[in-house]
Amino acid sequence: GNGTIFNSDFLDGKTIEEAKDAIVERMSKNVIDGSPQGQKKITYRLRDWGVSRQRYWGCPIPIIHCGDCGVQEVPDDDLPVRLPEDVDFSIPGNPLEKHPTWKKVKCPNCQKDATRETDTFDTFVDSSWYFARFCSPKANQPVNRESVDYWLPVDQYIGGVEHAILHLLYSRFFTRAMRETDHLSLDEPFSGLFTQGMVTHETYKDSSGNWLFPEEVMLDGNSPVHIKTGDAVTIGPIESMSKSKKNIIDPQSIVETFGADTARWFILSDTPPERDIQWTDKGAEASSRFIQRIWKIVNDGMSIISENAIDEPKEFTENSLNIRKITHKAIKDITDALENLRFNRAIAHIYELTNEIQSMMNKNKKLNDISELYAFRELLETYCQLFAPMAPHLAEECWKIIGCDDIISQTEWPQLIEKYIQEDTVLIVVQVNGKKRGEIEVAKGLSKNEVEAAAMKIDNVSKSINSEIRKIIYVPNRILNVVI
Repeated sequence: GNGTIFNSDFLDGKTIEEAKDAIVERMSKNVIDGSPQGQKKITYRLRDWGVSRQRYWGCPIPIIHCGDCGVQEVPDDDLPVRLPEDVDFSIPGNPLEKHPTWKKVKCPNCQKDATRETDTFDTFVDSSWYFARFCSPKANQPVNRESVDYWLPVDQYIGGVEHAILHLLYSRFFTRAMRETDHLSLDEPFSGLFTQGMVTHETYKDSSGNWLFPEEVMLDGNSPVHIKTGDAVTIGPIESMSKSKKNIIDPQSIVETFGADTARWFILSDTPPERDIQWTDKGAEASSRFIQRIWKIVNDGMSIISENAIDEPKEFTENSLNIRKITHKAIKDITDALENLRFNRAIAHIYELTNEIQSMMNKNKKLNDISELYAFRELLETYCQLFAPMAPHLAEECWKIIGCDDIISQTEWPQLIEKYIQEDTVLIVVQVNGKKRGEIEVAKGLSKNEVEAAAMKIDNVSKSINSEIRKIIYVPNRILNVVI
């Protein structure tokens, strides 16, 4: 802080900055054997970058050590240096250092016996520019310039927050270095970054302070106890799953208990993906019940529609048009949510669609009109396609039930037909002096006078107008504000 120093001899009464200057001055004036005992110097926090590792897996460092010539670069014609394939990993230490022949080379300068560098680069040297290599993975050169200029930058990078200070920093460094060497023309490797949250769980400790796995704990009434000893257990904070704190759930046990689709569904549905999610068995059980509900709805839906596909009719009844509106509204809502990485919102729309289908099936035990049969089959097929990204195994089974022979994961995503999501009516908010007094649902595109007339019929609006109307402001299809 910036307090005043005390009990410090000649520094008493000085601020921190004043004390620093006083110390430097005294040390620089205190000369012993002709040399001052200290002096002021600015030291930047720059460090050498330790990039070498003593292991086999990694990029060989293209350096040769000669007893006469010192450190020599491997000639360009001999690049890249390739790792030997006949290595013995059973010998302790660096496999390249122990290799009998690989490290023995001639000095490129004097042609005398020399030794190849046996350290390899850290793996970030490989992983910091993989996205550029992916653009032309079979090219004979590091990157194909035409390909990288076409594909890069990467549209969306998804990774944990720990990547931000290491991998992403290195990737930006390599991208700019490769730009300087004319391998690509980018300044930044990634256009967008999305950092996902972590799966968390409660932590548990026994009476001795030892961490316990969740499966080692049970509730005795409302109190957690150690299953093996019966001793009381302390529930600690909810933290990211960690082996050291044992608050982990074995993925295999999740799959065996609930199924892979349920685990996937719960993780995606519970929380926005950038936030942490707390794993709970109750949440997984609720997801499992909903998965079963989807399965039942698709099976029950087959009793309403024809087993065979129907050609699109030329005319649709009002009921079939309403079914198609439900279908295409769901396509728009869920597509938008998925494209914006709002997976929990996409699943919320699946819940809404499921309720719509259930309500529809309760009202229509049997459909006879050909257009209604077509519309309901379209709805069921689209339903399966829309929840497939979140529950792929269930979707494939449901796809077979409704009589489709192909694989749902290889089908095209449902295409939106815009006319079915255009609303015929709008909900207009009615205000008096800027305060909401009611709402009216009217036909889309009504004139201002028609909307005014409908608004004045609302009791709460008419009661609020207790003086002369100065003006009426109308934002078409949205708001009507009466100013008095």
